[in-house]
Amino acid sequence: MLEKIKQTTEFIQEKITLKPEIGIILGTGLGGLVKEIDIKYTLPYETIPNFPVSTVEGHQGRLIFGLLGGKNVVAMQGRFHYYEGYSMKELTFPVRVMKFLGIERLIVSNASGGVNPEFEIGDLMIINDQINLLPDNPLMGKNHPDLGPRFPDMSDPYDHGMIEKAIIVADKLKIKYQTGIYAAVSGPCFETPAEYMRVRNCGADAVGMSTVPEVMVARHMSIPCFAISIITDLGVPEKIVEVTHQDVIRVASEAEKRMTLIIKGLIELL
Repeated sequence: MLEKIKQTTEFIQEKITLKPEIGIILGTGLGGLVKEIDIKYTLPYETIPNFPVSTVEGHQGRLIFGLLGGKNVVAMQGRFHYYEGYSMKELTFPVRVMKFLGIERLIVSNASGGVNPEFEIGDLMIINDQINLLPDNPLMGKNHPDLGPRFPDMSDPYDHGMIEKAIIVADKLKIKYQTGIYAAVSGPCFETPAEYMRVRNCGADAVGMSTVPEVMVARHMSIPCFAISIITDLGVPEKIVEVTHQDVIRVASEAEKRMTLIIKGLIELL
């Protein structure tokens, strides 16, 4: 894997002259943040050696390099998921590459189902902790010391400093937000009422199908992380309704402007 990471990194570095400081991963229906980036380079995933390819609607499948909030950034316009058939190492491979490209921080967004009774559809949730309910872990197998320790500490998965700055931005802009714990499941099915209850009983406030593996790998490489989730549906008794992927994209798109303001403001403060 280490050789593939280096090969991919070298290929990208031959195509660009910009060294990114911040990596961004954009979730389902959340690719609009790219409009705020002063784009210098665009690389479709299919042109990048060893890179997976997005197969999900709402994920464009491009690596964007440019300026946002006065910082050099690299943004994944579309991510990869376990349910697409990728291994954990494959779906987190881009995070490894971004580290080798030079990123010092990672910002992640996603769409999720809220299981906290106080949440409403369209809420933004700043993630302060996570629960891995996936059937695998991206750090399984041989460990490469050049990437990180065999047993990485996960007592601080999300950077408190970035969370505090994001809250300052949200308060200043009068944007409503929640904070909470995100649980990751494999998908691709949306949860049953009993599964929503299980997720809530294990201590989570929202559930989705991404983010946790990416943050595990980022923390393995000592990258501070910030993540924000848009609550696109509710897994709360008496509020559960039939939901489709199009519903998720629609709600995410409607809330995206508020999320974009927070992320852009956060980057300006870093």
